[in-house]
Formats: sequence, structure tokens, C-alpha cells
Amino acid sequence: MHTNESAENYLETILILSKKKPVVRSVDIAEELGFKKSSVSVAMKNLREKEHITVTKEGFIYLTPTGREIAEMIYERHEFLTTWLTRLGVNEKIAAQDACKIEHVISKESFEAIKNHIK
Repeated sequence: MHTNESAENYLETILILSKKKPVVRSVDIAEELGFKKSSVSVAMKNLREKEHITVTKEGFIYLTPTGREIAEMIYERHEFLTTWLTRLGVNEKIAAQDACKIEHVISKESFEAIKNHIK
């Protein structure tokens, strides 16, 4: 189950928005990420083809089980790494930006090792 960083960001954004809103649409994702709606539409088509999301005829976007799994993995990494870096004394905004970069490239093994070490 390998996805690229862009796909992971979109899936994570859909997950975050679904916690705040009753339904998620392309326009919500575009607003949240500051992207053009056309860019988001292309990304949603790719995620739909990979079966990470479903889109209703009304344009409501839902994560599939595989999409949710990826989104939750990235979201957990983001939250954990942001908290960890902040506790180390890193400015919260910088910690969140760095966590966003790290969350996509760190291996599952390294992330688990860091998590276990900190706990």
C-alpha cells in the first residue's frame, strides 16, 4: 500500500475535514489546502481510481477503508511528531511544518521505535 506524499496529504485533509464537517466536498479541500478547485478535482479522480475514496453524485467525498487507513496513519504521525517536537522546545508552528514533512518519509519501523522510546 504505497501512496505518494500528495495523495497522503489529501487523504489526511479529508479525514480532518470529516471530523469537522457533516460532509466533505472538493471545494472544502481546496479551501483548506489553499489549492485551486481544478487541482483538487484531478487529485480526487486519482484517489477514486486507486479506490481510496468514493464520491457521491452530489459530490460528497468519503474515505474507503484503505483510504481511511492511510489517512489515520499519516494523521497519527502528524499529531505525535508535532507534540513531540513541541515538547522538545520547538516553536509550535515550526513543529507542525516539520512533522508534515517527516510524516511522509519516516519508515513504519522508525516511527514505531520513536513512539515506543517516548512512551
